[in-house]
Amino acid sequence: MIRNTAASYGRVARFFHWSIALLVLLDLGLGVIGKYTPRSGDTVGFLQLLYSTHKTIGVTVLALAVLRVIWALTQPRPLPLHPERRLETFAAETAHWVLYAAIFLLPLSGWVIHSAEVGFAPIWWPFAQDLPFIPKSERLAELAANVHWIAGIVLAATVAAHIGGALKHAVIDRDSTLARMWNGRAAGDAKAAHAGMAASTLAAMGVWAIAIGGALTVFAPAHEGETAARQPAQSTAGWVVQEGRLAISVTQMGAEVTGGFANWDARIEYDPDSGAGTVRAVIDTTSLKLGSVTEQAKGPEFFDVAAHDKAVFEGDIRRVGGSNHSATGALTLVGQTVPVTLDFDLVLADGRATVSGSTALDRRDFGMGAGYPDESTVGFSVTTLIELVATKAE
Repeated sequence: MIRNTAASYGRVARFFHWSIALLVLLDLGLGVIGKYTPRSGDTVGFLQLLYSTHKTIGVTVLALAVLRVIWALTQPRPLPLHPERRLETFAAETAHWVLYAAIFLLPLSGWVIHSAEVGFAPIWWPFAQDLPFIPKSERLAELAANVHWIAGIVLAATVAAHIGGALKHAVIDRDSTLARMWNGRAAGDAKAAHAGMAASTLAAMGVWAIAIGGALTVFAPAHEGETAARQPAQSTAGWVVQEGRLAISVTQMGAEVTGGFANWDARIEYDPDSGAGTVRAVIDTTSLKLGSVTEQAKGPEFFDVAAHDKAVFEGDIRRVGGSNHSATGALTLVGQTVPVTLDFDLVLADGRATVSGSTALDRRDFGMGAGYPDESTVGFSVTTLIELVATKAE
């Protein structure tokens, strides 16, 4: 029988139930494996395949969920076998609505993460990579990731309860609750009436309100670093930095990933008449933010912030012509000292110096990313951009 009756589930409803259940369980497992697999050059290929599979299965579940709801709206809903057991029926109905919400919320939040950040692993055909109206935003991606993770916990707990209830009906009660969904067996009083759904629907909404509310507030990522990036530590002599930004960008999987350092200090001596001076910049590498790969970038294969929490650039400033200047010196990073030249524009107006410049570094010069010997996953070139406004110290 294809269609539902008041006492049984048809083939279509059973197909949606079991296919979504199997895909969800598989995807939960893949998500946990991915979360706890170390990020390194040895695992990057495995993780790319795992996350592409995880994302594609998630979007598939979302598509099946939409079809399942459309089908359910056209079908009668089989009645509970034991409506007189009010607490049990209430719990089962609540779990039902929590699960329905989860199969929408979990893949949607995952798709928002993928859309808001530069994707590490693509979603496979025929699904689109990005959702419309979702901007590239690290903040949005982090919030969506919180919702995704907590929704996964709620889903896993509810699935466990759902499976436990089904086994209780099959082993202890020895009724046909599980059989109705397994093989379509008809069971129950087709003339009975459904219990009211208002209480269980409200309870499910309460579960998700607490879960999502916690994800967006209690467990929301802190972003003090964004303010610090606009207000770096000030120098005590020479020119005092009033505001600035130290950003980096690198190509990952063919897409540009941008980020920067929240905490840094630049001590600058500069003579406007001769166009000469010196600069010493100290960068707190632990304050790095680089989108979805922040923790990997801070790890031992790249910035290794546990062993090298500071980077230092020292150089001499000279005017090349007009507003064009260069700072030539050495950058000490992860224990390696490499010659570096930073070309920048310096404009003086009303006692304020506005500086903007960039340089391209090769991560291989610092021994970074040795486990990524080619540019198929992480590019060699790292563009460094500096922008600041400074005033002469009194």
